[in-house]
Amino acid sequence: MTVTTQRSQPEIDHSTHRFETDILAGLGQPQKSIPCQYFYDEAGSLLFEQITELPEYYPTRAELSILKSCASVIAEKTEPGTALVEFGSGSSIKTDILLAACPAIEHYVPIDVSQTSLELAKERLALAFPTLRVDPVLGDFSGLVTLPVDLKDVPKLGFFPGSTIGNFGHEAAVCLLAGFRDVLGGRSRLIVGADLRKSPLILIPAYNDAAGVTAAFNLNLLVRINRELGGSFQLENFKHLATYDDVAGRINMWLVSTARQTVSVRGHVFQFEAGERIHTEISQKYGVAELQGLAAQAGWTATAVWTGTEGLFSVHEFVCAS
Repeated sequence: MTVTTQRSQPEIDHSTHRFETDILAGLGQPQKSIPCQYFYDEAGSLLFEQITELPEYYPTRAELSILKSCASVIAEKTEPGTALVEFGSGSSIKTDILLAACPAIEHYVPIDVSQTSLELAKERLALAFPTLRVDPVLGDFSGLVTLPVDLKDVPKLGFFPGSTIGNFGHEAAVCLLAGFRDVLGGRSRLIVGADLRKSPLILIPAYNDAAGVTAAFNLNLLVRINRELGGSFQLENFKHLATYDDVAGRINMWLVSTARQTVSVRGHVFQFEAGERIHTEISQKYGVAELQGLAAQAGWTATAVWTGTEGLFSVHEFVCAS
């Protein structure tokens, strides 16, 4: 197994500056917010892996079940020498299903902001798929991503599982999918996992688990700001909250101030009233046609969709429209 590590330029080199800029801007808005990509420092990535194993959190189990059932169909369309490019790879657990089903995949390019996740994934894949070439890219998949130059002319299969598409509003989702198209180029296909609309009785517990892991994941944002930006957040003065907007079809996650307080970050002072919220994440739930329409705007053609027997989740296949 060949392993090299590539750094996405220039974005990752200025990540601390960008983090500071985004946090100060977000906290300075009338509706305070923190961009959700900052969940995933090393601690946040590990906490999210714990979330995926919680009994309340159905998306991971539902998606794994669907991928196992449709992997052979995906494999039939995969050309020899294909490079599998995963946007936001994490631990790459779901990737195993495609790699095992698709011997035509000879290269794997995981893209993630966590060096630890990339290292753990490549160590595990070296044992499971010893002939696979792995070229990790350390960087933010929503920004500028550069693939290895020698993969320019090989067919590519993009992989974007986990309903991460739901973290983007509709316009941002179109831009993201268009960016994936630019990265993958012609002859490319894209597999996207997306959560389906459903009852709040199922949704709310998935984002507010009894064990408090999601709460710790959310509050870790404040831990990171304190550590990296010299913030003065007192964690005991904030609590996790998840709500569902039935009209928009999305979960919203918040950090709620439990007292009137003052917080400083890099010398900037922010006032909080008791009950005031910081918006930290959206998780959009899609109808099948809804997501296919967004993909079409981004230059993709829908060719298949799988929703499983329980109808909780969807896995889509798109092909480059030109």
